[in-house]
Amino acid sequence: MLQPAASYDELTDHFRWEIPERYNIAADVCDRWAIPEPERPAILEVALDGTVATITHGALRARSLALAAGLSARGVAPEDRVAVLLPQSAHVVVAHLAAYRLGAVALPLAGLFGADALRYRLADSGARAIVTDAAGLAKLAPLREALPDLTLVVSVDGPADGAEALSEIEAEGQKTKKFETCVTGPDDPALMIYTSGTTGLAKGALHGHRVLLGHMPGFLMMHDFPGPTDGPVWTPSDWAWAGGLLNVVMPSLRLGMAVVARPFARFEPEAAFRLMADLWVSHAFLPPTALRMLRAVAAPRERFDLSGLRNIASAGEALGPETFAWARDALRLTIGEAYGQTECNLVLAACRRAGVARPGSTGRPVPGHRVAVLRADGSEAGVDEPGEIAVKAPDPVLFLGYWNQPEATAKKFRDGWWLTGDTARRDADGYVHFVGREDDLITSAAYRIGPTEIEDCLLRHPAVALAAAVGVPDSLRTEIVKAFVVPREGFTPSDDLAADILAFAKRHLSAHEVPRSLDFRETLPMTTTGKIIRRALRDGTA
Repeated sequence: MLQPAASYDELTDHFRWEIPERYNIAADVCDRWAIPEPERPAILEVALDGTVATITHGALRARSLALAAGLSARGVAPEDRVAVLLPQSAHVVVAHLAAYRLGAVALPLAGLFGADALRYRLADSGARAIVTDAAGLAKLAPLREALPDLTLVVSVDGPADGAEALSEIEAEGQKTKKFETCVTGPDDPALMIYTSGTTGLAKGALHGHRVLLGHMPGFLMMHDFPGPTDGPVWTPSDWAWAGGLLNVVMPSLRLGMAVVARPFARFEPEAAFRLMADLWVSHAFLPPTALRMLRAVAAPRERFDLSGLRNIASAGEALGPETFAWARDALRLTIGEAYGQTECNLVLAACRRAGVARPGSTGRPVPGHRVAVLRADGSEAGVDEPGEIAVKAPDPVLFLGYWNQPEATAKKFRDGWWLTGDTARRDADGYVHFVGREDDLITSAAYRIGPTEIEDCLLRHPAVALAAAVGVPDSLRTEIVKAFVVPREGFTPSDDLAADILAFAKRHLSAHEVPRSLDFRETLPMTTTGKIIRRALRDGTA
């Protein structure tokens, strides 16, 4: 475990990986607390009416063992894929733990997925079983004939449409002989999360059980070294995303911190502040888009009792210095920004306690991970020179490979480095500043322009709630910058407002970065992880 330290050098000097020869996520996350402290709170489920139900570690252990036994009796075997299509709830954790105990592969699926996205992921993965609810069953009904591998459907809402009831399977499992958690190694497959699909078809990133251990140093850094006396922890992010599952849920439970389960139909800033105040949340993980939306709430510290809130972490896309500064001023908190990808998560992080935090930077390499910014020829870029973020393999947090795509996996490695496809620069002090995905960079009159700096500038205008910058074709400059803006409440889109925002950008940006045009939108297209899909804006498909 990474130990707290007062400086970055102290953090890195004494850290060493300790990966055991036998390791199972379920035993590590659940049994370590459930056996000695079965009544320890694990999940706080918040109902729509605000009532809170507490699910203990002992309950998680008993239920997940029973479900694993029931699934095994129905033919689910090691390395079979078990999909989980559920909103935030204890059911999600029970299903994951049961899959890990079986030696199967948990396949989290986001509730926001439409029919095509679900069909593709279930078919591509060859999922053997799925645990879902009534809403998920309705989505699955027209897809079942196209999914011959999906032979077992389990519903938390009872039997219907060819689905068995989760409660009945658990009850049956409790009556069987004692189920033993599968003995697994750190490289045995445990979890497959499909990439967010910002570019091209989503690919299944297959992870071994070691992925949780690989996340722990970055989790501790970005959350400012929490412990078992802290909590609860909350995120609005779907637990099907690596950010929700591996930046919050599983590491928190491993540390003995209770996790809040409160599914939102959509993110509501006022409700978010109220939830954190009412439940005395100590640590929150909020994607940058959520933080930008929170800025619309005036005087949050005065209106809500946030005295229990010790740390906010963020990842998914660049936070930007404007939102970083707002959090310090309005919330009196230093955001623990972090960077990673579905394939290789939490390898860069900021940390207030260690003095690793700088506006506009996503932090420094997390101890245990070797991260570099490389030129196209594979050499290391100079100070403030843009290059590609790369992570040296092997690494405990690095995936096993893309599901059934060995060639796609091989293309992402060069000379032992995992190539992220993300552009950044490293300053003289070793802080990494995210520029953008290679696919999102704008080429204009020989300049390579990242959208982040432009978007952060636009967000400083009082009328702008959300912003995106993309490149559109131009016969003279190859591309020119175009901005898309969601106005704040109280501002009406107009030509005059657009001109004012563009004039503001001209005063604050370099000449080649200034948008040449601006469109207003009610919303921006986003992935289920809260990232803006700039490709859809660029291509005119959104």
